[in-house]
Amino acid sequence: MTRLSTPSGPVHGSSLEADGTTVHRFLGIPYAAPPSGAHRFRPPVPVPPWTEALDCTAPGSAAPQNPESPAPPGARPRTWSEEGCLNLNIWTPGTDGPARPVMVWVHGGAYLLGANSDGMYDGARLAAAAGVVLVSINYRLGALGFLHLADLLGAGYEDSGNLALLDQLEALRWVRRNIGAFGGDPDNVTVFGESAGAAAIGTLLGMPASDGLFRRAIMQSGTAERYRRPEDSARISAGFLGLCGLDESTAKELLTLPVERLLEAQAALERRLAAETFAVPLPFQPTVGTPSLPVPPLDSVRAGLNSGVDLLIGTNLNEGSFAVEMRPPAAGDPDYPGRAAAVLAGAGVPSAQASGYPQALARVLFREPAGKELLEAAIADTVYRQPSNRLLAARQLAAEDGSTAQGGAGKTFAYLFTWRSPAMGGKLGACHALDIPFVFRHLDAPEAAFLTRGKAPEALGYAMSGAWAAFAGTGNPATAGLEWPEYGEARSTLVLGDEIRLEDDPRRELREFFEAVRPLPAR
Repeated sequence: MTRLSTPSGPVHGSSLEADGTTVHRFLGIPYAAPPSGAHRFRPPVPVPPWTEALDCTAPGSAAPQNPESPAPPGARPRTWSEEGCLNLNIWTPGTDGPARPVMVWVHGGAYLLGANSDGMYDGARLAAAAGVVLVSINYRLGALGFLHLADLLGAGYEDSGNLALLDQLEALRWVRRNIGAFGGDPDNVTVFGESAGAAAIGTLLGMPASDGLFRRAIMQSGTAERYRRPEDSARISAGFLGLCGLDESTAKELLTLPVERLLEAQAALERRLAAETFAVPLPFQPTVGTPSLPVPPLDSVRAGLNSGVDLLIGTNLNEGSFAVEMRPPAAGDPDYPGRAAAVLAGAGVPSAQASGYPQALARVLFREPAGKELLEAAIADTVYRQPSNRLLAARQLAAEDGSTAQGGAGKTFAYLFTWRSPAMGGKLGACHALDIPFVFRHLDAPEAAFLTRGKAPEALGYAMSGAWAAFAGTGNPATAGLEWPEYGEARSTLVLGDEIRLEDDPRRELREFFEAVRPLPAR
């Protein structure tokens, strides 16, 4: 089965063996018209149908992006193009029998980097082992996906700050129309992603246009709070204009500048922001107060939008370790407590209350935290863990208030990933992105070798990939060998490490600290 007829047109793919199972793959399928020329900085347009068989044996182009510096060990250079970047890949075990659950992967990369062709996201093994149809999508990145131009260019550009998300919605519409031809069930779609991919999903949960496009969502190290107000996005846009050598009077030249010029300005903006923050700079983020994202996503979730969607969400224990360990100080003894206080202040923790954070962390650790440990935990909590907790709380409040979709509230499950990487003498711990090869069953991949060192427990990988697939199929991640209750009032959380165990409200003291200083607004 290497040729299929779909509603969009015929496609020609290839087949391979994955863990003893034949999997059919179709790579680089366009889901929207090229976002170049007259379509630059505009919402995606559905791809016109084609009549000749489309060669889908090689990945499509990534979205325009600057190279990673430094690139992760094992990473391969990405080929990008503005012309053909809105494409997706599909892996399917076949079209026979009942329609299969569909899992749609949204890659991460700080909204600046990444591609569906990255080796770690190859879906063959997960599709084979779980019997699912796996889809991975590309979307516009950086300035091309998030530059807020409503004030500068006017009509037609009101949503230019959310194009990456609109691309994802268009990809999901394409999946709904076409996935049946690949053996998938269009009524049983799970979106899942990590880091910026998970943040995108958290934002999609708060976008009215997403209603009905997916039944379930998995957020790995994500948040529903990664956005900017229009005035903040406008300041970023003004700074970007200056780096392009433009101003308000010449802003329309953005529509025709070579994409390489845009990337040069983007890199300069990243360097400027990196000098101002110890955490990962995030120059481009979605904009609220816009047609597609009228209010902050968490507010929409709190009000019941997408409350019928089943949600599985979690973080890694040491999300901030890369920021601490991979950016060592130039000289001297760094003021880790001061940097941690700055991270907390940037997350809205009043300075008068910030001193309570080390005390809360000490109660979790049963000892005083070391300097690096304090900074790493502050980054992990402010950027990842506590935003996840607030999303969980918003879902609970919506359910308690009856703000649910027809058919009742969706189920909610939580996890904490704790397996420690042996890399760098164990300094990275359960670091950001370490969970990805476990989910995709790529613990032996070259891209995973730096973090796993060949020591990752296969049993944990089998348990995680099996749970993710079970959740996609039924809305419940429990399997024959894995008990996983809903989050609920007990805040039941599955701890995924050398030992897999249930724990109610892990690191409770830190959650309570943030709830006291940043309470979720009443509806």
